[in-house]
Amino acid sequence: MIETISKNLVNLKQEFRRVYCGTSHVQEIMPLNESDDFPIPQNDLDSLHIFLQNNSIYYDKFETKIKDVNCMIYEGDINKYWLNSIGHESSTQPFSPTWMLTAYIIASMAKILNYKEVLDIGSGDGRIAYCGKILGLNVYGIEIDSMLVDLQNHISKKTVINFNPICSDAVKFDYDSLKLSEPAFFIGGLPQMGGDVLASNIISNLNNNLKEKSCMVLTGSYSEKYSINDTRDGGWKKLIDDNNLKVIQSNSLPTAWSFNQTNETPYIFTKFS
Repeated sequence: MIETISKNLVNLKQEFRRVYCGTSHVQEIMPLNESDDFPIPQNDLDSLHIFLQNNSIYYDKFETKIKDVNCMIYEGDINKYWLNSIGHESSTQPFSPTWMLTAYIIASMAKILNYKEVLDIGSGDGRIAYCGKILGLNVYGIEIDSMLVDLQNHISKKTVINFNPICSDAVKFDYDSLKLSEPAFFIGGLPQMGGDVLASNIISNLNNNLKEKSCMVLTGSYSEKYSINDTRDGGWKKLIDDNNLKVIQSNSLPTAWSFNQTNETPYIFTKFS
């Protein structure tokens, strides 16, 4: 099912990219109904729309049909959150969201791989943690920026879904305090923009017992702007080798920052070997 949804989302995004005539800062597309192309339980789809409808980064929405799929288009502006997020000394990347359905897919992948908790590191507006919650996982969103945590708390209150936003520097956070069993750490930062430093510091703070049970989900890029960098494994090859990580699965999916690109954003699932 995940493979079908992923392939069809990428195709939908590329067609949406071709026909979209709007001028909004960020935009994304969400199917409205469960279908053969998007075999997602209707209750889960509705929950994804509820998140977007209660998220203040979006100021407009409209229905349309793309590739015979009934969709809702959400348009928004993240400038104030983007600017605020880069003001923190240890921030590795400005806020820019994944797409909502991408967040659902990667949280689903963690569940399929039998991980019990989702830790969204650099959680932004909290959408990965939110998706993990509606999928029945234990979730935590670690975000250094208080404005974004306020946004998460607002969404949590409006949706009546608590996805545990925590305002903290992820590098200094005590992960042992969460009593984790089998966690998937989603690292919110490209390696070419400091995400490798964030991931390295988090890995160094995990005890060996927790490492053995953990999955590190690394957000990469194959964009031509990073062509001078090592783009193997989306830019994560060195960190993977240095920390004895093994790639167990990967998936390339749409994000706000890759909207105008023909390549999607790779999410690379790894575990310690």
